Amino acid sequence: MKVKKLLDSFNYAIEGIIYSVRTQRNMKIHMIAALLVLVICFIYDLSKMEILAVIITISIVIIAELFNTAVESAIDATINYYHPLAKIAKNVAAGGVLVAAVNAVVVGYIIFWDKLKYINFIVMRKVKSTNPYVIFIILAIVFITTIIIKAIFGEGTPLKGGMPSGHSAIAFSIATTIALISEQLAVVILSYLLAFIVAQSRVDSDTHSVIEVVCGGAFGVLITVFLFRVFG
Repeated sequence: MKVKKLLDSFNYAIEGIIYSVRTQRNMKIHMIAALLVLVICFIYDLSKMEILAVIITISIVIIAELFNTAVESAIDATINYYHPLAKIAKNVAAGGVLVAAVNAVVVGYIIFWDKLKYINFIVMRKVKSTNPYVIFIILAIVFITTIIIKAIFGEGTPLKGGMPSGHSAIAFSIATTIALISEQLAVVILSYLLAFIVAQSRVDSDTHSVIEVVCGGAFGVLITVFLFRVFG
């Protein structure tokens, strides 16, 4: 009997995680980011302490998002009208998620920056010796390739909807181009922030799903870096 209750507890907990992933857009983003980071951990030779820091950081972000979902659900279940305290509770819970996410970015920067610095140096050196016209060629290739992939999937139209998000691909391609050319960290951060806003707007307008936007952004970044290395 005790074993059954224990198994039920695990099942309820897993159901809660699945519900959060299925219904919360930010949780989907956190999960995809966590998978990407864990894949990178296999590529680089991290120490035990670095792996521990990564796992703890990922766990903190996911836990914060779970608590945020729980708070929002509890408030929505008990209050069916606007109340300033309900708004404060939701904002505070969301603030906890933001703090956890910022902490994750800082930890990722500390752990991975030195490991990526050498690769970044090689790519940037090739980019700086590249003909400026190549930049426009690369953007054209990203645009055309995105349309071809959308046609293969047969969803949406060439300029709206479907897999992957063309706006996200172009936005992150431009941001990556700026990041490879510029030596100013602030410029790089702002470029990717603008690309993220573009991607976010496609989700908010219900034109694309989170997966389509993430795939579009990742496609834009990867193909841009690849083409720069090829043309460089």
